[in-house]
Formats: sequence, structure tokens, C-alpha cells
Amino acid sequence: MTRLRLATRSSDLALAQSRAIAARIESELGLAVELVPLKTSGDRLQDVSLAKVGGKGLFVKELEEALLEGRADIAVHSAKDLPAETPPGLAFVAFPERADPRDALVPREEGATLASLRQGARVGTGSVRRTALLRAHRPDLEIVPLRGNVPTRIAKIESEGLDAVLLACAGLDRLGFADRISERLSPDVLLPAVGQGTLAIEARDGDPKTRVVAKLACERATASARAERAFLAGLAGDCSVPLAAFADVGADGMLHLRALLTSLDGRRVLRQEARVPAAEGEAAGAAAAAAILADGGAALLAELRAADGR
Repeated sequence: MTRLRLATRSSDLALAQSRAIAARIESELGLAVELVPLKTSGDRLQDVSLAKVGGKGLFVKELEEALLEGRADIAVHSAKDLPAETPPGLAFVAFPERADPRDALVPREEGATLASLRQGARVGTGSVRRTALLRAHRPDLEIVPLRGNVPTRIAKIESEGLDAVLLACAGLDRLGFADRISERLSPDVLLPAVGQGTLAIEARDGDPKTRVVAKLACERATASARAERAFLAGLAGDCSVPLAAFADVGADGMLHLRALLTSLDGRRVLRQEARVPAAEGEAAGAAAAAAILADGGAALLAELRAADGR
């Protein structure tokens, strides 16, 4: 039996995600899977801002090196951790069905919602996107920066005296923490991150051994991921840039894309929206980025990067 070596981060969430994909490969494709857990730079640097030391790529670099060096055959990533560019020699072979893409409010008081949080409530998040959109929606809130895995962030509600933390619904669902979610926030309030809720399976480009894994691809998830990632690439975005994009394909085959770029304080939000056939989603993502750049986004990006010391 063909055996695939699957590179994964060693965090609880990454292992849960990778085990789910491994189980599908074994049951649906008849291949044996060996997990290759790796600690990434992003996992090791828990006490610094990722934007200052390399951004999103720190969660995928070691996995991609394992692929390029032949120590693994495929890698499973959270698509929201992926940089805009894919290294030469690698390609995404499948985006399986997407989990809940929304952000989740995990509060101290059971049943609390974003609207019901007290004036000046302390809310923890490690995301510049969530920070900026929270400030746009509830400028009275005190935003507390967070790092760490999902259980660590939830524990900080007590240890740091927080009123709530914001996390991804998908991660909480996959780890069995769905009961801690008091509100699944509408994209109208917090537009999701590019790729949030989606897994990406990466392999060496053209490797015949991994071609069969493409059967795990979901057409809707693939169209959405490519549209959102085209927007990310168009803005040359990374984790220091507060941008968001969410695409979904309806039963009629039309893709609805919503995308935005915002200032860190949430006072300037540049938005684009499009409805196109799913096959045109990637072009729509690129067009949304170009429109935002022309509508003041280029100047806003320059300000954001200057503030970040770049």
C-alpha cells in the first residue's frame, strides 16, 4: 500500500485537523498516512508579534521545507496561515470542505454577546484584522493582545481578567470547544480572514504520488479560497495588514465576494463586493484588490507599513 507522509504543525488544533485529513485519505483513497509533526517558527515565538519577525509564513515554512527536501509528501495547513505567495516547486492539491468561517465570541459570562459586553470591556485577540474591526464596531472596548494556542487563549479570560476573547469558530469546533461559543459573529460585523475555516493540502508540484489527493477537493471551497487568496495577493497582504475577504458560492453557482482593507483604528474601512460565476472568482478577488488600491488603499497600505517600520 502506498504510504503518504503528512507534515503538520504539532499544536493540538493542527494535529486534529491533520488526523481528520489522514482519516479521509485512508478511508476514501485507500492510502496509508504517516503523520510528520513539526514545530514551526511561529509555534516557538509565542511572546513576540509575528508581524515583526516574519508574519504568516512562520507557521508554514518548516512544513514547506519538509516537502521540498522530500521528508514529507503532503502538508496540511490552516489556509488563513498561508502567505500570499507559494514557493516555487510547491502547489495546493486540494481545499477540502470549509468549516464555519466566522469569528467566535468566547466570554467570561455565559450567554454574553458582542453587543451586550459592558462599556470598556477587555477583549483579547491576536489578530490585527479582529482588532481593527472591533474598534470600528465597538470603539469603547479595550483590546488586549493575545498569543498562544486555543486552550491557552481561553484560559487567559481568567488569568488576565478578560471579559471575552475572539477566536475562529472552526478551531473551537474542531477541538471540541463549541460549547464555549456564545456568539458566532456575522460577517456583516467581523468579515472573516482570508481562508478562515478552510484547510489547504500542499504538495510538490506535479508529484504523481500525491495526485490522487486532489479527489478530496471541494469545488465550492476551492473557488472561495482562490478568490480570497487573489485578493490577499493583490494587496501583498500579511498578518500586519488588517484586511479581510470572504467568498461563498451559492446553489446557483454564483460566488459572492466581500473584501475590505481598514486602518488599525477601524476609522477608515475600504470595501469591495462582487457577485460573479464561481469560475471567475479568482479574477474577482484580484479586481477587488485593484479597486481598493485605487480608492485610497495604496496610500493606506503605505501608512500601515510605515507604522510597522517597513
